[in-house]
Amino acid sequence: MVQSLVLLPAPQRLNDLEGALELEPGRFIWLADGVPLPIGRAVRAALAAAGPHWTLTAARLDGRQIGASIRLDPEAIPRAQGYTLSITPQGIEIVAHDRPGAFYAAMTLTQIARQMEDNRLPCLQIEDWPDFPNRGVMLDISRDKVPTMDTLYDLIDRLASWKINQLQLYTEHTFAYRNHPVVWAEASPMTGEEILELDAFCRERYIELVPNQNSFGHMLRWLKHPAYAHLAEAPNGFTFPWGRVSREPFSLCPTDPGSLALLAELYEELLPHFSSRQFNVGCDETWDVGQPGTRSEAVARQKGAGRVYLDFLRQIHDLVTRHGRTMQFWGDIIIKHPDLIPELPADTIALEWGYEADHPFDEHGAVFAASGIPFYVCPGTSSWLSIAGRTANALANLWSAAENGLKHGAIGYLNTDWGDYGHWQPLPVSYLGFAYGAAVSWAAAANHTLDVPAALDHFAFQDEAGVMGQLAYDLGNVYQLAGVLGDNRSALHGLLMHADVPLGETWMAGLKAQDLARAQAAIEEIMLRLDSAQIMALDADLIMDEFDLAANLLLHACKLGQAQLAAPGQKVTSIPDRQRKRLAEELEPLLDEYRRIWLARNRPGGLADSIARLEKLLELYRA
Repeated sequence: MVQSLVLLPAPQRLNDLEGALELEPGRFIWLADGVPLPIGRAVRAALAAAGPHWTLTAARLDGRQIGASIRLDPEAIPRAQGYTLSITPQGIEIVAHDRPGAFYAAMTLTQIARQMEDNRLPCLQIEDWPDFPNRGVMLDISRDKVPTMDTLYDLIDRLASWKINQLQLYTEHTFAYRNHPVVWAEASPMTGEEILELDAFCRERYIELVPNQNSFGHMLRWLKHPAYAHLAEAPNGFTFPWGRVSREPFSLCPTDPGSLALLAELYEELLPHFSSRQFNVGCDETWDVGQPGTRSEAVARQKGAGRVYLDFLRQIHDLVTRHGRTMQFWGDIIIKHPDLIPELPADTIALEWGYEADHPFDEHGAVFAASGIPFYVCPGTSSWLSIAGRTANALANLWSAAENGLKHGAIGYLNTDWGDYGHWQPLPVSYLGFAYGAAVSWAAAANHTLDVPAALDHFAFQDEAGVMGQLAYDLGNVYQLAGVLGDNRSALHGLLMHADVPLGETWMAGLKAQDLARAQAAIEEIMLRLDSAQIMALDADLIMDEFDLAANLLLHACKLGQAQLAAPGQKVTSIPDRQRKRLAEELEPLLDEYRRIWLARNRPGGLADSIARLEKLLELYRA
């Protein structure tokens, strides 16, 4: 039986023992001193799913009456969050280093019990502990989806069962700051009360809810309003590193005292809602700082743009430490100025992020390790700018982060799930990346070759037919068939996003009709399996609808691309009228479905902004 077990994450060590444990009625689960009642309840619930109800007790009964025991013994289990789980014909024994370790043992037992029948558990011995002490997920709630509380609770329960112990909600403008309603008025933001409730919910599951507020770049949602425009580094726009010109502001001006005053006010209100002693201040992608025509240009010419960045980061650090917090920040800017890294405050944590399979986690990890600055590795789910994911890239990127993070002594692993340009991917598309990231951040070597589709079927979709995991895996690989593999994006997403530009003038120049036809055929074949799924999850119908919508959007992109390639100038408006009419008739009901599915897991704020990008395509069809 042990050979057929699927566990997520797979433990560090698992030994098969002879025999089985018969779950007889009338036995007790003994909780030793220090073991919280909820952990006992979790073990009881796990066993009740496989057999009879056992009673919790703190009394020392005779050995035969005790069917399961849970105790804390840091001397016997020296690694923090570690545990042993033994199942013998006589009973179950959990010994943990600490309370989180006991909780993780209960989660492992739950996964085992769900796969058993006939009131019997296989005899086995597990020794388990985490490779990374901090194993997190970051969810983008600013571009544009703000999940409902029920969605967040469900996700937290799922991640906790996979031994994730940190959660961040990436925020630009989606916290309801009392004095700044104009910024979040249309966003359905998180309130202070909701954060307090979420923080308590996380703590019960040994997850640290880390506050996250971008504090330098990515501030358009603030700076576009007249009340904050005076704080912009580039009020009239700037040039992106890849050459595109933006006419909008982006970063706070690091040399304006008002920028720091604004951040001080925001932190004063935000941070008391979180029990975590860490705080992610963002500060990534500050491309405009020091550019010609910007407000800090003169200072940057004198001191260097890297020094301007570091000076402002140190001021932010001072604000953070006043609140008794440790500052996390994205490391993409400072890594370009390695000579400045040793000047970072020693108690900061750099977040080394990168989302492609070939991201230099090895090279950058070596730089941070040599500096002595603590750092996390931060890969991603590869779900954004894709609609249905990029499976091959996600798995390679997540593995590289784990492998090289361990090599260079990273203290954490933060798996990011972004929503750039409208957050078009449904949440279940990200389960694949969440699951594999949770697995390799817990026990990298044991999970390198994890059977990801099987893990998804067991612990994400609960598909008794074993269909949905492979379907999600395969649909997430269709991006490869379409050709023109852009960094951090799929060409099929790009066809829908950039339809107002002639195809040959986009990053997708070089697309071929035969590749799009091949992708279309693959999507159609993959989705034929959907009706065979037997999903037992409570949201089964929604999951199927979400993947159906994702597939239909991808199919529409394939048809659009083929029509566009055949049109004069490769313009949407040059596609023959009859063909554009058919495309419009196909897209319009997809937009209705998009709205319905959005509201099933997310708040209404952000929906209009997100769907406007697809509505623009509909307008082009009707032009």
